[in-house]
Amino acid sequence: MKIETALYFRSFLVLLAFVSLTFVWLLLPFYGAVFWGVVLAIIFAPLQRRILTAMNGRKTLAALTALVIIILIVIIPVILVAGALIQEMVSLYKMMEGGQLNLGNYLDQILRVMPQSVHDVANRLLGGDIDSMRERFSEFAISSGQFLTRQALSIGSNTFQFLVSLGIMLYMLFFLLRDGAMLGRHCRNLIPLSEEQKSHLLRKLTIVVRATIKGNLAVAATQGALGGLIFFILGIQASLFWGVLMAVLSLLPAVGASLIWGPVAIYFFATGQVFEGTVLTAFGLFVIGLVDNVLRPLLVGKDTKIPDYIILISTLGGLSLFGLNGFVIGPLIAALFIACWDLFPAAIEQRNRSLEEERNQSH
Repeated sequence: MKIETALYFRSFLVLLAFVSLTFVWLLLPFYGAVFWGVVLAIIFAPLQRRILTAMNGRKTLAALTALVIIILIVIIPVILVAGALIQEMVSLYKMMEGGQLNLGNYLDQILRVMPQSVHDVANRLLGGDIDSMRERFSEFAISSGQFLTRQALSIGSNTFQFLVSLGIMLYMLFFLLRDGAMLGRHCRNLIPLSEEQKSHLLRKLTIVVRATIKGNLAVAATQGALGGLIFFILGIQASLFWGVLMAVLSLLPAVGASLIWGPVAIYFFATGQVFEGTVLTAFGLFVIGLVDNVLRPLLVGKDTKIPDYIILISTLGGLSLFGLNGFVIGPLIAALFIACWDLFPAAIEQRNRSLEEERNQSH
């Protein structure tokens, strides 16, 4: 009878694994919508609880109110910025294609005013072929513009798919806000771990999701807004595009937005625009850089207790594997890795105690 029971249990585990993997495969086309629905539900769970208390426990009305607030403060601003960004990307590419904007000429202007020693070093590094480097740089800029434009146009042409994904995300978000506590308890009961292990893992994952979104997005939005503002004040074309690009790059700790404003400052100095170069350099170092150095450790590192180098590596890995979703998924996997290894000594000790008790009972 015991053999039959073990066989039934193993067969059930195989069936459970099969249907679970099939269900995950079924959700893959909309994994981004599902993922962000879960992430937004975790972030706004405290707001949902406050609204629920204010509405005397009416779950459906509280969830609907929280959903409307999320749409107003998150979804609509993101859509508006994305629409303006797409228009600016298309116009920027048209200028590059028409010759009004030639990044190779900008590089040429910089090289012309550089000291001879810099020219000598560049010639040695490039095999004496600076003209070829200029051409490759122009080709790279044009191809990058073509790629970005294709991405922008593909977003516009896939409006139906975007609306379906947005609808799925909002639909899931409503039910996760309304029934999230119950679903969380149910999922917790299904996890085959001890209560201490489950509490540690779930607490760690929740903290990482909230801290990563709260910290990284706050830093990215602040740096992008400040970078776009200073570009607009200095009269640089497509300031919104460069601001958004700085926001995306600021998701990478340590380097971030300086990859955009740094070369522009060098161009200003190289072309004799000392005032603009000084203003941009000072603003980049002491305002944009200060945001990264002050806000990121406070909002991300303080809550997650994950070292900065782990956050950097996991963010880069997540971005390369999962795209923009990876800036959350990467640190989440890193947090799960660290949390599991933190629990490992206790799990070994518990197993040894259990084996010792079994031996004692057998004697």
